[in-house]
Amino acid sequence: MTGRERVDAALNFQEPDRIAIHDSPWSTAITRWHQEGLPEDQSPDGYFGYEFSGYGFDGSLRLPTQVVEETDEYTIAWNADGALRKNWKNIMSTPECIDFKIKTPSAWEEVKANMEFTPDRVDVEAAKQAQQAANEAGKWFPFSGAMGYDRTQGIPGSERLLIAMAQEPEWPADMFMTVSQLIVDAGEYLISEGVEFDGVFVYDDNGYRNASLFSPAAYKQQLQPAHKLVYDWAHSHGFKVILHSCGCVKELIPYYLEAGLDCLQPLEVKAGMDLIELKKQYDGRLAFMGGIDVRCMANPDPRAIEDEISTKIPFAMKGGGYIYHSDHSVPDNVSFEQYKRTIELVLEYGTY
Repeated sequence: MTGRERVDAALNFQEPDRIAIHDSPWSTAITRWHQEGLPEDQSPDGYFGYEFSGYGFDGSLRLPTQVVEETDEYTIAWNADGALRKNWKNIMSTPECIDFKIKTPSAWEEVKANMEFTPDRVDVEAAKQAQQAANEAGKWFPFSGAMGYDRTQGIPGSERLLIAMAQEPEWPADMFMTVSQLIVDAGEYLISEGVEFDGVFVYDDNGYRNASLFSPAAYKQQLQPAHKLVYDWAHSHGFKVILHSCGCVKELIPYYLEAGLDCLQPLEVKAGMDLIELKKQYDGRLAFMGGIDVRCMANPDPRAIEDEISTKIPFAMKGGGYIYHSDHSVPDNVSFEQYKRTIELVLEYGTY
């Protein structure tokens, strides 16, 4: 079977020949792996046979960009969303958010029209080439984009957005819906131009370490309509939808299902997302992707990762509905040999 067929089977709660695999190594992990045996002319994608290859679009506010300061270690610049951010060059880290141009509902109204779709937000020929390459490799080819809270918090800042969700809910709700409409319009345009997708993969981090970033009530009132807009559009084309949402989002899952979600990823173990528990609770209603603890991959005792995989994967794969992925992304404390062993175990225990 091809990767595309394996992913489709999982999302339809069918059992393929084996589970599909995909992952997200840090760039610094890839650099390390090239020093430890990964051929210089190969990416982890090609070497390990990852089975996803998507395409997105320019979803920015398209405000003027400007570099304010640059050194050998970092760059400070205004980005296209009107955020002043400090990005480190030689390490993987979350950018430092220094300032924002969009701080009030009135400021948002002044730039809201910048979020309307225009054809120059996509490169149709590049999308067709990406589709052809994915088809030739047998990969699942989704339309991708960031939406909701995760996409929007980069415009006014996380703290300001969370406060607004509690005190001025109409403003965040409008931002969320505007972003979702842009996703729908961009995807619809690409389809009208002849690009053929296999599904939709969207990103919206809604959780932190111990709980969701906002209450289920806030999600239902402000975010769920924006999620549903994207999911309904995807389903109108026969697409299944995978949502990437980091952190602990257990309390939000019933509302994700109400909105029409098909698959949840990445199931962060350190945030309390237990793959076996979730499979028991939502088997046949929600597919899962991820949930394999990267801390076990990095553990010097090889039994840690084998215990992790041998316990979780055989249970999660029963009746379909499971795709392998780490529980977020693979950091650079995981050696090439440790990761090779991880994938070997996934293939061993993930074969039907």
